[in-house]
Amino acid sequence: MVRMPPIATSATLSETPRRTAAPAWLVMVLVCAGQFLVVLDVSVVNVALPAVRSGLGLSELGLQWIVNAYVITFAGFMLLGGRAADLFGRKRIFVVGLALFTLASLGGGLAQEPWQLIAARTVQGVGAAVLSPATLTILTTSFPAGAARTRAIATWTAVGAGGGAVGGLVGGVLTEYLSWRWVLLINVPVGALVLTGAVLWLTESRRDTGRRLDVPGALLVTGGLGLVAYGIVQTETDGWTSASALLPLAAGLLVVAAFIAVEARAKAPLMPLGLFRLRSVSSANAAMVLAGAAMFSMWYFLSLYMQNVLGYRPLQAGLSFIPHSLSIVLGSKIAPRLMNRVGAKSLAVTGAVISASGMLWQGAMGADGTYLSTLLGPGILMAFGAGLTATPVASIATSGADPADQGLVSGLINTSRQMGGALGLSILSTVAASRIETGHGSPVALAGGYGLAFQVGSAVLLGSIVLMVVALPRRRADIAH
Repeated sequence: MVRMPPIATSATLSETPRRTAAPAWLVMVLVCAGQFLVVLDVSVVNVALPAVRSGLGLSELGLQWIVNAYVITFAGFMLLGGRAADLFGRKRIFVVGLALFTLASLGGGLAQEPWQLIAARTVQGVGAAVLSPATLTILTTSFPAGAARTRAIATWTAVGAGGGAVGGLVGGVLTEYLSWRWVLLINVPVGALVLTGAVLWLTESRRDTGRRLDVPGALLVTGGLGLVAYGIVQTETDGWTSASALLPLAAGLLVVAAFIAVEARAKAPLMPLGLFRLRSVSSANAAMVLAGAAMFSMWYFLSLYMQNVLGYRPLQAGLSFIPHSLSIVLGSKIAPRLMNRVGAKSLAVTGAVISASGMLWQGAMGADGTYLSTLLGPGILMAFGAGLTATPVASIATSGADPADQGLVSGLINTSRQMGGALGLSILSTVAASRIETGHGSPVALAGGYGLAFQVGSAVLLGSIVLMVVALPRRRADIAH
């Protein structure tokens, strides 16, 4: 699930004078609708994946790029999008991001070839990265500090969480009764309506600053991550020693190295490397990369298992995700209260252990599984644990940073989660495909491949747990927020 971009504080915002151009409720509706579309599009495609594969002739490994193309570009450009909104105007960037997102949705819905759909999802991710940070900064500059702004942010957060939670159900309904194409095409009329409202009623504001956009940094980190993910995928078909795998892997690592070099010298870096000297920042981000690599793929493989092995229709699969969605929302809601009692580090470790146990349990699924015996119990554990883990890890990441850097560090932890998820999906899809291929794609082989992905995911999550225990700071002074 996509995490929210950093919340801008009074220390980081300095708006130009503006007049109120629309009632507060209308501003709220417009920006929350934009955020809902962004978060929804991470999860809504999962249930439609089997239909997409049959409709466009995608391979088992190629299917993951429908998800990863969106996630990689979203993660790579999100920090850049937030800075662009401050520099060029929140309304302007909101409109540009939403227009790009809507047009890409139209292109994806009309795609006739796999590469066309993957290209559309890539552009969608860029549009989402530009749009999402602008939605929150518009709220924080449209509502006065105090109770009104707190309620606005709470509503925005709830709408974002709801988008992720209902994605499976929305995708199931659209795929079942219309077509997989409507998973993307539904964004077009909604996006056009919100776009019209934004142009007519939102008021422009910007931050007075001379800082520059680190476009090279965003391009390098996104390109490097994509090349590494592609190289990992190629290992399944051609082997680790093949040129088709080694060349993109090597190129990806070189591009990432170039990104680090650029960030070290940039006057306004996308990712200030000095922040990683703080133990809280470096350890929490490393733990989040591993946790994201394991947890992000849960929805992907469960959707494939339900439809390809158990024979669920898209709507049945969407309905089956409801307990999982409620569990992750519940875990996220109670995490702040539990943090005050047991501490952020202890809660993060506990949540990861719960999720890892669910993944290990889910890894035992077979071709003759049922919902009650195979999916419900482990799914609730995985989702509930994921909800418990995210908040304390983010709290630890921001604990040691200066107040002026809180928003940036929050953005980094969210980016780490998405980037870890993208790499994890590539690795686990490759693992699953290797098992599936040996069984020639039979239901038993499919169940075995998906189960192996969960087992490997639990091992990755175990690595995150070890890192949390060893490296995360424990002192309550370090986790105050």
